[in-house]
Amino acid sequence: MNHPSMTGARTGPSGEQTTLTEEADVESLLSTLEDPDCRSIIEATTGEALSASELSERCDLPLSTTYRKVDQLTDVGVLDERVRLSRSGQHTSEYVLQVNSIELSVDSEAGVVLEITEEGPLQSDSSLVAGAD
Repeated sequence: MNHPSMTGARTGPSGEQTTLTEEADVESLLSTLEDPDCRSIIEATTGEALSASELSERCDLPLSTTYRKVDQLTDVGVLDERVRLSRSGQHTSEYVLQVNSIELSVDSEAGVVLEITEEGPLQSDSSLVAGAD
């Protein structure tokens, strides 16, 4: 995750652990997870990368709504955007789940704390990380 106010610590081969303590970051992530459309997209991307049109179809959402929700999930670090390569040259963005688990705790000093464990990299034969050389 590359959210500016998150702090991270390595947890081993399964991925990276990130801790959210800033109130705005906690609220942003929790409000995103509260949205049923966002939860539907999270469920659909478990184990596979999907394009916005595939998500729209699978989640029974209008394409414009799908793009808004995907942007929201990407902004909070739950999804990652990748590029799906095509032989025709028409490359497509696809979205992959970045989170394995989210734990909420209350700390007497920090207040509400979210600990996020990220997935290891999921990459299909036809996808690359967006912006990679």
